[in-house]
Amino acid sequence: MSIFSTLRDWARGIKRNTMVLWFAARHPDTPILAKLIAAIAVAYALSPIDLIPDFIPVLGYLDDLILLPVLIWLALELCPKHVIQTSQQKADDWSSEQQKRPVCFAGLVGIVVIWLILATTLGLWVYQRVGD
Repeated sequence: MSIFSTLRDWARGIKRNTMVLWFAARHPDTPILAKLIAAIAVAYALSPIDLIPDFIPVLGYLDDLILLPVLIWLALELCPKHVIQTSQQKADDWSSEQQKRPVCFAGLVGIVVIWLILATTLGLWVYQRVGD
């Protein structure tokens, strides 16, 4: 098995698990903490923009390689097994019916808010340093 096929399988697993969490977050038996983590993971995974843009060398892919898989793993670990099984079936059914993955604009808004907070904080810090 080549490294490229391994990476391709890993990426497909991330995509599938994102959809599993999409359904698990809406399941009534999912604990609140798992719902929160799943919602964050799904919003981030389906957001049209990244927290760290991919064009930034090395750092641009760290969020996709570390942050997202950790959030997905944690949410899956916190969900009851029957919720995961039900959600996996729904995700498989959805993927066989749909061609395009959904886009989460809540993730987009969240990331833009984080960028604005960081930019404002940096701006205030620079203003304090230069203004003195």
